[in-house]
Amino acid sequence: MSALRTFGWSFGVTTVGLAVALLVWGPGGLAAVAVLGVLEVSLSFDNAVINATVLRRMSAFWQRMFLTVGILIAVFGMRLFLPLLVVSAATRLSPGSVLDMAVSDPDAYAEHLDHAHPAIAAFGGIFLLMIALDFLLAERDVHWLAPVERTLARAGRLDRLAVLLALGILLAAAVTLAGAARTTVLVAGLLGLLTYLTVGGLSQYFEQHDREGGDGGPGPAATAGRAAFFLFLYLEMLDASFSFDGVVGAFAVSQNIFQIALGLGIGAMFIRSLTVHLVRKGTLDDYVYLEHGAHYAIAALALILFLTIRYDVPQAVTSGIGVALILASFLSSLVRNHRDRAADRAVATPEGDARRTPPKEPMTR
Repeated sequence: MSALRTFGWSFGVTTVGLAVALLVWGPGGLAAVAVLGVLEVSLSFDNAVINATVLRRMSAFWQRMFLTVGILIAVFGMRLFLPLLVVSAATRLSPGSVLDMAVSDPDAYAEHLDHAHPAIAAFGGIFLLMIALDFLLAERDVHWLAPVERTLARAGRLDRLAVLLALGILLAAAVTLAGAARTTVLVAGLLGLLTYLTVGGLSQYFEQHDREGGDGGPGPAATAGRAAFFLFLYLEMLDASFSFDGVVGAFAVSQNIFQIALGLGIGAMFIRSLTVHLVRKGTLDDYVYLEHGAHYAIAALALILFLTIRYDVPQAVTSGIGVALILASFLSSLVRNHRDRAADRAVATPEGDARRTPPKEPMTR
């Protein structure tokens, strides 16, 4: 019942969305919207795991905000209006003119969006890369790929190493370009880094302020709202970084921006429901390597985004790597849980046998 309650809105939105697609665009539109929904889920499964690591630190109220207001931002903001604004900035046309272009001449709109891809990839790539590096370079008690993670944690003792590595990768991507394209990629990447440091830094500050009851008022209750608000912004920026790649790739399925928004919105709804499900079921505590696998998947996605600035990388490769890493971490978690249960039984069995078996009488001649 709890799973139905968590995913109920997703199934409802999917049913209504597919019905609208069939009525407005016919069987072809229905197929396109369905494929786009599946595409979004396959590309963003690791996003759900990362979202869950943040969402479990938030109150039930902000979890509901993530599922309601957040989904409106995700569907209409990130997957419909934000691409329009990107093309508007690139072409210096008004957003209304770009919307008219997207409706009346979708090929031209897709071409402009494709031309803006280097800036999109640099912004999203640097944001995602910082998330992965901050996790992988941190000291932690649980390791999945222990030799790699212990080495990275030792290297992470160098202050601001994540920023230095991200800037190095950004420069490496930019030097392969020439002229205005190089400047565009550098500026977009620096904006992505600045956004990550600002939103992430403010959320950490207010969380710390929460724990200390810093302002002398009601303590944690007074600062929880601000901390949760910036975590909410952080989640939305994370969603934007994931969604850009899907929006650009969606034009291979459909040229209709409303079909794209509807299909990707259905997928985004399921990703959000899955995020809440992972939090409420405590899945990240039960399968401890999932968080590791998701961060490796994000690191891979970030590097692929930088590669797409210069090269064409099939969407199947991007989604396949992410799914493979998540699946591998899940299976490793299952093996660990089985091993731990077996060890617990091995420890408990001798004590149980000792209680059940009476001591032997000494032998006498």
